[in-house]
Amino acid sequence: MGDPVQQGMFDSLHRDMIVGFGTWEFDPMELDNPFPNGEGSVHLWHGTDDRIVPVILSRHVSHKLPWIRYHELQDAGHLFIMADGMADTIVKALVLGDHW
Repeated sequence: MGDPVQQGMFDSLHRDMIVGFGTWEFDPMELDNPFPNGEGSVHLWHGTDDRIVPVILSRHVSHKLPWIRYHELQDAGHLFIMADGMADTIVKALVLGDHW
């Protein structure tokens, strides 16, 4: 049997590829603001060294959809969430409203 962590990373990358290169039934850029009264926001984190999803894509989306709060991580790749402490840092930012 393979390493479960390695298998989990493979599955995650595989799903990301399906989403990124698949056919969607809607245009994500035409999504309505799910928080029209300012009661929340959608957070998007993206690493500048992501070699799977170009960082320019997230920059574009965050400029077009103002209800997205964009967080850019310098020198981080696609799987930055796997880095020690990163998940806790993100949860802390969501709960406490910390800005990056």
